[in-house]
Amino acid sequence: MKRLWLTGYRSYELDVFGDSDEKLKVIKYSLKKQLNNYLDDGLEWLITGGQMGIEQWGIQVAQELKIDYPELKVAMMLPFSDFGQQWNEQNQGTLMTLKAQVDFCEPVIKAPYSGPQQLRQYQQFMLTHTDGALLYYDREAPGKPEYDAKAIETYQEQHEYPNNQVDFFELQDLANELAELENQAF
Repeated sequence: MKRLWLTGYRSYELDVFGDSDEKLKVIKYSLKKQLNNYLDDGLEWLITGGQMGIEQWGIQVAQELKIDYPELKVAMMLPFSDFGQQWNEQNQGTLMTLKAQVDFCEPVIKAPYSGPQQLRQYQQFMLTHTDGALLYYDREAPGKPEYDAKAIETYQEQHEYPNNQVDFFELQDLANELAELENQAF
């Protein structure tokens, strides 16, 4: 797989409201493990959006991984041209910083937000410009990623498109693994 679509929960859906949150440490640990596996299998492009949560954390982790995988490229594909403008100043600043760090950043639709059809067009773009998805989503806890999960499932009916879903059980296992590693370090 050369091009991977990364998406999932927003930060508020996971109750993560700061960089020092313990849950964020587990999520970034998971992202690093997942992306390392893809990189070892030949991943060239991580393609994601700019949503607060999994997408932005994935970009941060990918930037760290570039030390060991300098060939990795990161694209931030925004759904529409005024994406993030309604956010508070701090969140807009984070988005601007990440835009400057990635290898490529463009809106899929070069117009301001005008309706949900743009989000469906965005999903279609992501599906047709990637070879598979890494989706942080648990069917027992629906949220925004449910729309992407359904779009992926519909797309899979006609196309070969691997979808690796990370659910809360897997995250709990990784939290336990990380806790053991931290305890061994002391």
